[in-house]
Amino acid sequence: MTTLTGVTALYRQREQLPLRTRLLVTFGAVLALHAAAVVLLLTGLVTAGEPLALGLVLTAYLAGIKHSYDWDHLAAIDNSTRKFVAQRRDPVSVGFAFSLGHSSVVILAGILVVGGAALVGQFMEDGTTGNLVLGLIGSGVSGIFLLAMGLFNGSAFIRTAQAYRSVQGGGAVREEDLEAKGFVARLLAKPLSRVRRPRNIYVIGFLFGLGFDTATTIGLLVMATAASLAGVSPLALLALPLAFAAAMTLCDTINGVAMMRMYSSAIHNPQRTLGFNALITGISAVSALAISVITLGGFFNAAFGLEDPVTGWLGDVDLGEAGLLLVASLLTVWGAASVRGRLAMSRRGT
Repeated sequence: MTTLTGVTALYRQREQLPLRTRLLVTFGAVLALHAAAVVLLLTGLVTAGEPLALGLVLTAYLAGIKHSYDWDHLAAIDNSTRKFVAQRRDPVSVGFAFSLGHSSVVILAGILVVGGAALVGQFMEDGTTGNLVLGLIGSGVSGIFLLAMGLFNGSAFIRTAQAYRSVQGGGAVREEDLEAKGFVARLLAKPLSRVRRPRNIYVIGFLFGLGFDTATTIGLLVMATAASLAGVSPLALLALPLAFAAAMTLCDTINGVAMMRMYSSAIHNPQRTLGFNALITGISAVSALAISVITLGGFFNAAFGLEDPVTGWLGDVDLGEAGLLLVASLLTVWGAASVRGRLAMSRRGT
């Protein structure tokens, strides 16, 4: 009982823990997901001896890596991280919480499918009522959330850009110049007030996943495996969604930590990086707004049966490969700012 009380007290004080400790705990949780997938796979191989299960688990793992770089994932994690960093916090678990919520849908679907729940198959079949309803929930939530975050960070971008122009003209940098204030930020303060801590992003990630885009991929893989390979152990089959979740949480956690460090460098060194902060905040806001327009366009097209070419085109946009462009843009700006800062320091040293 004493141990449980100590763990509970430690959890409540987690935000006061050193950054390194919180990073170790977060990545420890990611490692636990990997370990669970490996244990299920090995147990299934021992009991059934079906070697094809290993290849299928590896396929699921690679699918999780690929999905973690979807633009909507990156935009949600990026903009949420920007919000927390602006509040002078170190949100190490934003990517983990979002990805865990998103992959929970996949894991639940995998468990139900392996358990023989035919209802899940109806939810995942294109054109069915269940698939349409869940798809509308997922796209509606993701579109509205990204729209709100895009506007919030857009407000921060405008303020920071104005401060940057003022500094260029000889003005002083104020600490509050890096915070998201103004009419839009005040307008969105109440809707976003429920997202107080990184763990709150879990619910957002779960609702994102209800669109069954990821669950369809892994669910069909599980069902096809169960149907064609009758000798594969159910434990090995359950390793598929866990492997998918492990890969996605690993990549999303790394992405979230990288974005936290990127924004923190701007917050803690305002004079040197005010322009850099404005640029990457602008990229974040534009990406979130672009994804929200695409997602909500597809939402209205499906919800109201629209036949216009605009919402039809938006509904068909694939966000998978576009995420890599966003990552490349952010890393390029971050790298250029770091090089410029080091050059400036070396000049002052000479």
